[in-house]
Amino acid sequence: MRILLQQRPDGPEAPRFVQLQLEADLLGGWTVIRESGQIGKRSTLKREQYLDQASALAAFERARDQTLKKGFQLVFAQGVDAPN
Repeated sequence: MRILLQQRPDGPEAPRFVQLQLEADLLGGWTVIRESGQIGKRSTLKREQYLDQASALAAFERARDQTLKKGFQLVFAQGVDAPN
């Protein structure tokens, strides 16, 4: 599952973005990947490992909700329950 969120640009600066991904690993665990930064510039990548899908999905949704509260808007969604 993957979502991309973006802030509206303020003035001439490029907008900020946050991309969240939820992926299964080869050993049965789950990884939540969060990439954030400004479009066209350096970004930060953070990975969190979880033993089960339920806790990984809860962390993914918590990160999404926190990002939406900061004023980001959903630009792209892919995966389970993605809007058409």
